[in-house]
Formats: sequence, C-alpha cells, structure tokens
Amino acid sequence: MMITKKVKTMAAVTLGSCLICVSAYAAGTEKSSKYSSEPINEVEFYGNPASSISAGVSVPSGSSYLFTSGTVPPVLNKEGKTVYERYGDTKTQGIGILKEIEKQLKDKGLTLADVAYLRVYLTADAAKEGKFDYQGWFDAYAQFFGNEANPVKPARSTVGVAGLVSSDWLIEIEAVAVYPKHHNQN
Repeated sequence: MMITKKVKTMAAVTLGSCLICVSAYAAGTEKSSKYSSEPINEVEFYGNPASSISAGVSVPSGSSYLFTSGTVPPVLNKEGKTVYERYGDTKTQGIGILKEIEKQLKDKGLTLADVAYLRVYLTADAAKEGKFDYQGWFDAYAQFFGNEANPVKPARSTVGVAGLVSSDWLIEIEAVAVYPKHHNQN
C-alpha cells in the first residue's frame, strides 16, 4: 500500500511539472513577432536601413519568380594578353554582368528594381595578392542598387570560391527577381 501511495505521489508531481512546463511554453509563444503575420501584397525588404543589402525579403503568396543562371562577364577584348585586358578587374566584370542581367530582366518585362536576391561568387585576384576583391564587387553593386536611380537593396550572399569555369572570370552572379502582382507574363 505504501508503494502505491509513493507511485501516485510521483505521478501527480510529474504531471503537475508537465502542466507547468506546457503553460510556460504556451505563454512564451504568445509573444508577437516584430513582423506582421498579415498577408503582404507587395515585395517587402527589411533590415538595417544603413546597410547596402537587405537582411531579408518577404514575397507575397502567389508571386512569380525569374531565376537567372550564373551570369559571367562579357569579353572586353578577345585579343587581350591578360585577364584584365580580356575581361577587366572584379569591378569591371561585376558591372558587365549586372548590365547583362539588366538586359535579361528587360526581356522578361522586369528591371533591377524587381531583384529580390543576388548570389555572387568571387575568385581570388592575382593582382590583389591572391585575395578576393570584395571592394571591387561592392563598388560595382553600388552603381546598380541602393542608390537614387534604384533604391532597392536586395538580400545578397557573396561567396569566395576556388575557381569558376574560366580562369579569366573573377566573378559570377545569379539573380532572383519577383514579378509585380499584376504582371502579364504572356
């Protein structure tokens, strides 16, 4: 009889502890997020206003996307003796790529203002002591995003990689654009 009373007491204590934990957890989940849970009707960029990129992007339900494949730099001078004569430095290559992406978007009825995300691959630049020229890329980016002509600051990843398909390429860029809600894709 004594064992049964102890088992009942332990079961009651365990059950009571579980109820307290569940109540505490449920109370903690009621805290509201600083981001609205209401549906959105247009693409929303969020993050630090002083940053040159967005921390994230919210896209309305039912939106259509355009994903570009990795876009590489255009040839400047096919007969050039060096990578810099053939394709330019990281900044020049980045500018050439963003102009090409701009053309791709225009062909689909979009602009750089519709870009929500960029993924950028950089290789080390021999002329920069074998280091990645992040500043060259940042300078190219600033000519197209987060400025007076295009205030949009997409979310972005910039990754240093060992190499690209051509050893002359210092940068390759992928873009994701979102079609405006009332866009006719035909």
